[in-house]
Amino acid sequence: MRELEFFITEKDNGKPIRDFLKGFGFSSSLITGLKQNENGIKKNGKFAKAIEVLNTGDILSIRIENKGKKPTPVKMDIEILYEDEDIIVFNKPYGIPVHESRNHQGDTLSNFFAYHINEDTAFRAVFRLDRDTSGAVLVAKNELAASKLAGKIKKDYYAIIQGKMSGNGEIDEPIARCSDSIIKRKVSNDGERAITQYFTISSTEKASLIKFNLLTGRTHQIRVHMEHAGHPLLGDELYSGSTEYISRQALHCRDIYFLHPITNEKMHIFCDYSEDIKEVIKCLHL
Repeated sequence: MRELEFFITEKDNGKPIRDFLKGFGFSSSLITGLKQNENGIKKNGKFAKAIEVLNTGDILSIRIENKGKKPTPVKMDIEILYEDEDIIVFNKPYGIPVHESRNHQGDTLSNFFAYHINEDTAFRAVFRLDRDTSGAVLVAKNELAASKLAGKIKKDYYAIIQGKMSGNGEIDEPIARCSDSIIKRKVSNDGERAITQYFTISSTEKASLIKFNLLTGRTHQIRVHMEHAGHPLLGDELYSGSTEYISRQALHCRDIYFLHPITNEKMHIFCDYSEDIKEVIKCLHL
């Protein structure tokens, strides 16, 4: 459960509660849920309807009940990079999926979240990483935070790719599912548009360290675009990457930037490279 309190100032004088909440970022469905809870909306300590008007000096209290199916709690060794009442950021190790699936029950980030949070609430990852991609994953602790953060996170990915690459640029190539696989993707004219920005950090004849920003969110987007460009990620066997230096795709989400869903504070969470990627960077002098 999350309780919020708003002190009404002159600029919101005369505004209906419903409109005030929408202006703050509450969705229509969340407001409906608040109306159905006798303690969901209070004005100056008393039950209030969403159509009631606010006046300067009023105190508006909101109680957001936690809803949704709680994953099975499982104790795991996962670093927490940041946490407050509304969000939590994990340093997801490679080899651990974000969500449970038919083949992964009890061994995912969602299971550790349920163990750590110890509340009857759903797991709301604002974005996900592939199982073998490491780095920062932002999870919302309530429905309001999840709604306000969706699609508004800037993520800096870093990858070690095969071969020498220089400069900065953008890859704008559509991505589709391979017809003979439920997992693998490919660049294809009948796919969905996918745009990847890249920035060369360092390079040698053998490999390059590249920063990526995604303007779209297609499955395996960086991995597919790099294979298409002739520079597959080291360790990425699915997309022709060499496993000489690392046994999983050398891809890490290092920095995330966003506005805090409640305080509107500018947030930057840094997640250092995992040890296996650090070792490759050192070995290849990147």
